[in-house]
Amino acid sequence: MCGICGELRLDGQLPELKYLNSMMAKLEKRGPDHAGSFSDGGLMFGHRRLAIIDLSYKSSQPMVDIESGLALVFNGTIYNHPELRAELKARGHHFFSEGDTEVILKAYAEWGEDVPKHLLGMFAFAIWDMRKKTLFLARDRMGIKPLYYAADSKSFRFASNTQALLTTPGIDTSLDPLAIHNLFSLHAVVPAPRTVLNGIRKLQPAHSLTIHADGRQELKRYWNLVARRPAEPRTEQEWIDAVHASLKTAVRRRNNIADVPVGVLLSGGLDSSLLVGLLAEIGIKDIRTFTIGFDDQPEEKGSEYEYSDAVVERFQPKHHKFHIPNEHTLSRLPEAVANMAEPMFGQDAIGFYLLSEQVSKHVKVVQSGQGADEVFGGYFWYPQAHADKNPDMLQRLAPYYFDRDHSEMAEMLQTPFQTRDYTGELVRELLESADAEETLDAVLRADVTTFIVDDPVKRVDNMTMAWGLEARVPFLDHELVELAAQMPTELKLRDGGKYVLKQIARGLVPDSVIDRPKGYFPVPALKFVRGEFLEMMRNLLDSQACRERGLYQRSYIDKVIAQPEAHLTRIQGSKLWHMAALEMWLQSQGV
Repeated sequence: MCGICGELRLDGQLPELKYLNSMMAKLEKRGPDHAGSFSDGGLMFGHRRLAIIDLSYKSSQPMVDIESGLALVFNGTIYNHPELRAELKARGHHFFSEGDTEVILKAYAEWGEDVPKHLLGMFAFAIWDMRKKTLFLARDRMGIKPLYYAADSKSFRFASNTQALLTTPGIDTSLDPLAIHNLFSLHAVVPAPRTVLNGIRKLQPAHSLTIHADGRQELKRYWNLVARRPAEPRTEQEWIDAVHASLKTAVRRRNNIADVPVGVLLSGGLDSSLLVGLLAEIGIKDIRTFTIGFDDQPEEKGSEYEYSDAVVERFQPKHHKFHIPNEHTLSRLPEAVANMAEPMFGQDAIGFYLLSEQVSKHVKVVQSGQGADEVFGGYFWYPQAHADKNPDMLQRLAPYYFDRDHSEMAEMLQTPFQTRDYTGELVRELLESADAEETLDAVLRADVTTFIVDDPVKRVDNMTMAWGLEARVPFLDHELVELAAQMPTELKLRDGGKYVLKQIARGLVPDSVIDRPKGYFPVPALKFVRGEFLEMMRNLLDSQACRERGLYQRSYIDKVIAQPEAHLTRIQGSKLWHMAALEMWLQSQGV
């Protein structure tokens, strides 16, 4: 896991080293173990390394293969790199290192732009062909690893986060009204290629982008998720057995492909508890688990220790438990927000940030349960949308999922930022895909391929990598996702959701974890906004920077501040926190 950056000049000039260095400085937390750079004419690469596979200098980056005339910077992990190495050796390729980085280089030499199709894992990388003078970039199927870029007629720059790009000159930092519409409709999700800043874009998951010598860009999709029933029907038990086997493979891959110990972020929910159980089932002895909790509020507990403790008692891992008081949460909140590549509203971001700080003192790699709810139908709005009989596909989802209706945007945003119902158009297109069989198939497919990328997946990557900690997400193994997408919707929604996972867990993890009510990473202070948290948000929205930005209608701010706990989204997020979080992020980035 690493941080990557680079610049390709398109105007005949040479990249300036000072800007590469400024980008690399903003990537240091992602890769504290080593720094390197490479240049060839109008191309310059920078890399910050977090050493996890092949800890020797031989796998340092940028990696250059003189024989093929290729140079590479890479962020991620390729779980099938041993198998690919054997195949490439059989095809006549020679290796000088033992890691997955060189495998990507040789695979590109062998298969060219089809290389992402051969990779199983999470990745964002850039390859420079010194002979053809072309730059090839690719991002993994599920968008687990980020890849941002800024392009104009003079240059193309890319990096693992927006903070790196913002250190370079000429970035248009004006706000994108269409992205703002996404942000406030879809709980901070801004689907690629947009970001809230007009001058910064991001490569779509499952896509590659080639920059040719003449500056021409060529974007290609290399993978597509099909959510339709298979040609050969399966019984319920066959589905359970198939998912069980695929999930064990995903967990084994993410545990074994590392030359350092791998831990588990144990929340006390079904998903992370099942990961611990599966690790035990496949024979892993040295299991390390980590749990965090916060102060309670009258309406909601701030920890799930009673459930995580039951898992610890069952499996006896090397367990670490951390408790964060409210005053510590408040004081560290701006720090967590500043480490976000894009503004995020999820109340658990600060939780992951503070947990990652502690976990990074013990391990470099963890498995995490993100994706299980989206892949296997665990959220409460899925059965609501499934049961809705509205003939309009969009209206089967929007009333249960969208944070605000389009009409509320006019009440919240000032005139320059008001736009058409862009989010409705985008989501309608996603839901009406021919690759989904039923309404719920379409909803889950949109969630897995688009929404989840810029909510929990990005949140976990940003908050863990801020401490040089790699998070691996087995529920988003693309082969498991492909299998689950074919599963009948009834097997997902039965028994309150995630029926198949509950059947796999029964007898493996404690029943109290399986039968508990659905929970979320609890940070009650950001949901029930009062006291010092309310004062912080009031000050942000009343600041001179916020007023001069001219984004929000003051009447709307005043209405929400007057009764913050009365203004929650359909999935119980604080609308006041949403506005404050965006303003805090913009100020933290100097925008």
